[in-house]
Amino acid sequence: MFDVIWNLASFVVALGILVTVHEYGHFWVARKCGVQVDRFSVGFGKPIWRRTDKHGTEFVVALIPLGGYVKMLDERVNDVPPEKAHLAFNNKSVYQRIAIIAAGPLANFAFAIVAFYLMFLIGVPSVKPYIGELTPNSIAAQAKLPVNGEIVEVAGKSVKDWQDINMALVGEIGQSSIAIKARQPDSVYAKEFTLDTSDWQFAPEKTSSLASLGIVPFSPKVHTEIAAIGEGSAAARVGLQIGDTLLSINGETINNDWRFFATEIKALAKQEVALTLLRNGQQVALTVVPDAREVNGKLVGYLGISPKLDPWPEGHRITIAHGVLGSFPESMERTWNLVVLSFEMIGKLITGDVSVKNLSGPISIAQGAGNSAGYGFVYFLGFLALISINLGIINLLPLPVLDGGHLLYYLIELLTGKPVPEKIQELGFRFGALALLTLMSIAIFNDISRL
Repeated sequence: MFDVIWNLASFVVALGILVTVHEYGHFWVARKCGVQVDRFSVGFGKPIWRRTDKHGTEFVVALIPLGGYVKMLDERVNDVPPEKAHLAFNNKSVYQRIAIIAAGPLANFAFAIVAFYLMFLIGVPSVKPYIGELTPNSIAAQAKLPVNGEIVEVAGKSVKDWQDINMALVGEIGQSSIAIKARQPDSVYAKEFTLDTSDWQFAPEKTSSLASLGIVPFSPKVHTEIAAIGEGSAAARVGLQIGDTLLSINGETINNDWRFFATEIKALAKQEVALTLLRNGQQVALTVVPDAREVNGKLVGYLGISPKLDPWPEGHRITIAHGVLGSFPESMERTWNLVVLSFEMIGKLITGDVSVKNLSGPISIAQGAGNSAGYGFVYFLGFLALISINLGIINLLPLPVLDGGHLLYYLIELLTGKPVPEKIQELGFRFGALALLTLMSIAIFNDISRL
């Protein structure tokens, strides 16, 4: 239950910030163009807070935090007194109307740059992309990528960590091959390897791009010796101790495989579990009932213990930071790369290289918000930047109910010298609403099927 509340709260905070940024873009440019703004609302429905400024604009925070809007004076919507006609949106030049509508998505892109700037200024803890293992007979294994080697370039793009690699790989979906440069340990020279991806079966909703290629990132060895025990946990209640080494679970030998042990415990929430462990050279038998917590709608068992880890090799852990001046070009580049990647993904959805099963809705976004917020402020900044970019791009799609649809109408007006007829606009709005509803339904269905 706590996870659900945390995810929901993080989602509301993230959405509130991004909606405010988007609508403020419309609001600020509308004011600069001399349009009277009657209301600036974050959320829909009944207002829970409101204030009116000296210009007569009512600022509102509403009960349903699933969007927002800026209500401008417009003769097409309300009766406008003749003395205020010059303040109406519809009476502004087509260039001014384009600027006002485009300001929302542009504000989202600008916010992403600021968020990434702060992220790089603070510094992002990460690890260098050293290959730990290759899955036998996988694409990576057939390409003979070097185990323990460091990946330095993917498809011509320099990479610093696994996140960079994931982004680069996702951008190559649909390609018949991917060039990867990697260097052996203690070598300054990188060799190019070609991955044959003509039969690459990558389903992002099920696995990561790395796992689908057969690349297992290096991580320190995890032992089954207990390094920490949570106060009041199931492990503490039955007397497990730091230094105990787990040998078997329900009669099955663990063989120093922490993943196997953790997977078994997750599946045994609120059930009696027989453990055999080694303590001070003597075998000890205990029975424990794992506690349960809800994760993505399912009960998962946990004991409240942490295993002993080997230390990271020197030079593997890094902090990606670029300083006051260097963070700006890095944030610009990261934003641009994500904008390009997002448009490429839309194109691949249309061509069928990417399945509609990969569309995510509010549930996935809420989970992402909760997870990133749980990792720390710097990761939450990165999440906000990513969602802000996606929000800006979605609003630029040429669907009449979105900003992109309005921009399409105004561009036609700019080219033809006359506005698009009201009947055609109304027909377009209906089509756009239907298309958007369909996409949202698919995304929500995907979210539910992943639970």
